[in-house]
Amino acid sequence: EQVFADDRTQPEHPFNQPHYRGAKILVTNRNFGCGSSREHAPQALAKWGIEAVVGESFAEIFLGNCVAMGIPCVIAPPAAVKHLQQLLIIPATVLTIDLEVLQVHSTEFCTPITIGTASRQMFLAGTWDACAQLVSETGRIRATAANLPYLNWTRT
Repeated sequence: EQVFADDRTQPEHPFNQPHYRGAKILVTNRNFGCGSSREHAPQALAKWGIEAVVGESFAEIFLGNCVAMGIPCVIAPPAAVKHLQQLLIIPATVLTIDLEVLQVHSTEFCTPITIGTASRQMFLAGTWDACAQLVSETGRIRATAANLPYLNWTRT
């Protein structure tokens, strides 16, 4: 409920508009996430139901925290972002992000997007969750640790 709490005091804020309730994709302008580098910002978006963000650019720390939360942040050209925002005024508009072909599209519009190569590969492979990756490799981690002399010492 605290997502954009300061901005949402204005009734016209998009998160206050009934036709945006349930939206899964957030379309933003440049440097989105600036000033919200803590992991709380993407957590609040995820709890609100946002599953992906399309924007002109993103603050670096915010972007990294979104990837860690499993929220792809894709970059679209400024004119395309503006057009998407205009399309979203129409309540029936549905956006789809295709990371395979690097496009965002609706029934009326399609635009190319970019995303960091490593992030894209992690999202496509489902390996974005570093904690889950560590847990799934516990056996290999223990085997490696057992063979590292600086981790395998005893006190006398």
